[in-house]
Amino acid sequence: MRESQVEAYLVERVEATGGFIRKLVYVGRRSCPDRLVGWPRNPERKYTQPARHVLVETKRPKGKARADQEREHERLRAIGFRVEVLDTIEKVDAFIESMT
Repeated sequence: MRESQVEAYLVERVEATGGFIRKLVYVGRRSCPDRLVGWPRNPERKYTQPARHVLVETKRPKGKARADQEREHERLRAIGFRVEVLDTIEKVDAFIESMT
């Protein structure tokens, strides 16, 4: 399985659960996570559940983030972003389950 297949599955699952997903690109820089993923507040819970936003890096199965990507992920986490690295269909499914 290729990284593009994992990413396409992520897009399909996020959209199917009412979330939004956007491709990210840093202008003039490298190491940007692949996707911004989010779900709105649940109006049935009267705003007790906040909106959820996550930066996602997709990889092929058993693929690893490059050293520069890991550094960027750590920088983002240090300022409060949640960053996930997903490399299998099963990890995408578990991620979606945890967010919805």
